Amino acid sequence: MHPTLLLPASLCLTTFYNMASQNPSRRGKKEPPLGETGQETLYLRFLSEKQIRVNVKLRDGENVSGWIEYFDDTMIRLTREGQPNLFIYKHQIRTISERGRRSNGAERITP
Repeated sequence: MHPTLLLPASLCLTTFYNMASQNPSRRGKKEPPLGETGQETLYLRFLSEKQIRVNVKLRDGENVSGWIEYFDDTMIRLTREGQPNLFIYKHQIRTISERGRRSNGAERITP
């Protein structure tokens, strides 16, 4: 038979505490994953609320323009005047650049 090893309660608690602090799944508040700072959501909300016209360059090289009416975690809805609106998956987007603001139906082009 093996002898039973008895540890003082304070040592057991210290060991448990150290294990919990080293394991991120046991922490109360988790850090956001790398690359997810919430800035994307804030920027898309700003573009949507101000109805700023944007150029969206897709991964296949195609460029489309309009303003972002709606967005969620996986896609954006690009509203275009005189053309069909587009639902574009975010993984298909290479870049989004500002084109100008809509004010009373007039478009202001930014250099």
